[in-house]
This record gives sequence, C-alpha cells and structure tokens, in this order.
Amino acid sequence: MAGARRETRAEPATADREIVISRVIDAPRELVFEAFTEVRHLSRWWGPEGFTTATRSFEFHEGGEWEFVLHGPDGTDYSEWIRWLRITPPERIVLLHGESRDDPNAFESVLTFAPDGAATRIVMRTVFPTKELRDEAVEKYHAIEGGQQTLSSLAAYVTDLARKGAEG
Repeated sequence: MAGARRETRAEPATADREIVISRVIDAPRELVFEAFTEVRHLSRWWGPEGFTTATRSFEFHEGGEWEFVLHGPDGTDYSEWIRWLRITPPERIVLLHGESRDDPNAFESVLTFAPDGAATRIVMRTVFPTKELRDEAVEKYHAIEGGQQTLSSLAAYVTDLARKGAEG
C-alpha cells in the first residue's frame, strides 16, 4: 500500500556490543541513587563478590572522574577509571568506564533508576566499542556475572541502609 507507514521493531544497532543487567532493589530510588553517587557508599559495595574498592580520587559531577583500584580476591589489583558524562538525579547516570583516562577500550554505561512500587528497578546498559571487546568482557572477565554480583552487593547494602533508616 503506497504511502502506508510500516511499523517495525528493529534491533538497536548496538545489540551485539552490549550487556544489559537489571535488578529490583527493595529501597527508595533516592537512596539507591545516593549509594551510586557518594564515595562513602560506593567503596562499601562496588565490585563483584570478593573484591574490595580503594578510591584514589572522586568527583561526582558531569565531567568529573572516579579513579579507584579493585582488589581481587586472588590479590590482583585492577586500576579503574570512570568519567561521569551525564547525571539526572535520581533517574539516570551515563558514564564512561575504562582502566585509565586514555583507555581506547573504555565502554559507556547508562544506569536508570525507576520506581517499582516502593522499590527501585535499576537497569545497567553497557555498550562496548566493538563486539569483540564485549565478547572478551563476557568470556574472559565474566562481565555478566560480575555485573549481577555488583548489583546484588548494591541491593544488600542499600536494603540494609533502608532497614536501619526505618529503625531510626
């Protein structure tokens, strides 16, 4: 039919380069967002199971950076770097994450924080520069499991904060 508009739902152009992880956290959105934006909270939950985080510098504002070291359970240290690209409290954070400021393989993540009843649904959508880098992150560094563990740590930490806040 000439002139008819064809509705199709195309895969995003980044589908083969991305990882999407989500979780519902039993805490208010503002508290979950705060746990992501204040270094006193981040260092208590960031990273996969068994990892700890040591912050070198932290400036949370658009264009600001967070430099830190992830200490692995096997004693390996991983230098990490994040630049905050866009911040829309308490809804959304866009960041660039790599090993250092000049890392050509740095990847972009978009975090959304949406109310889900009294809880918060957090979605972390990460887009890698190439499919190969995405596949390497998944296969070699277990990025999906690590992301799920990180959000699980966030959930445990924030749920405990919310419970303590409710207790007074």
